[in-house]
Amino acid sequence: MSGEVSAGASGAFYGEGSVNLVRRLHESGMGRIALLIRHSAREFNRDVHDLVNPLTDEGRHHCRLFGAALPKQLSVRGYASPPERCMETAKIAIQSHAEAGGTGNKTRPVESLGVFYALDQIKMWKALGGSNGLGGFVTRWAAGDVPTDAMIPADDAAQLIARSTLARLRSGSETNHLDLCVTHDMTILMMRDRLLGEAAAEHSVEFLEALALYEDQGRVWMQSTVGGAVDISRVVK
Repeated sequence: MSGEVSAGASGAFYGEGSVNLVRRLHESGMGRIALLIRHSAREFNRDVHDLVNPLTDEGRHHCRLFGAALPKQLSVRGYASPPERCMETAKIAIQSHAEAGGTGNKTRPVESLGVFYALDQIKMWKALGGSNGLGGFVTRWAAGDVPTDAMIPADDAAQLIARSTLARLRSGSETNHLDLCVTHDMTILMMRDRLLGEAAAEHSVEFLEALALYEDQGRVWMQSTVGGAVDISRVVK
């Protein structure tokens, strides 16, 4: 498709697939799109709580490239998990989108984009450490093989996030807007597994990789950057 971002033309960047997904949907007539997206590249300092780790300079650079490449016909609204790396991802992307000719609003923190599903983070991290990577942990979580006092059920978490995202998407009077909803890789991987049938054990989530949620012909759809659209209307009733 001629509208896609080309690595040869602009240089590859994290989120390239996410931008192309938004472009395809917008060009096919979708005026309102919510993009659930992982934050950009960040530090991995094990001496601090993981959620405190900030973006790297490289991560901020990729945020700027991502924002500049978004379709300028879409006004971007920013929502993010409260940790600073998520907030900063949205803020930089929207600023870059505006500097390139688009429009956007301020970013505000939203708890449903965070790790609200972790009832006991110490137990969660212990279970994660005993799993075969994040994909293995999400697989265990979905199967109910994680202590019930550590995590709310994965299906419940996926449905809550989908419903709250759709409610925000339906708000406002603009007919062409993108809700940029910055979250974490665990959230993206869990939703792909539970709502799209893309098994967590077989996938990973890159920085700025996303899921798109939108409405078409009276139905609610979700799509990853690698798979086809899935009707999730039953989940958001």
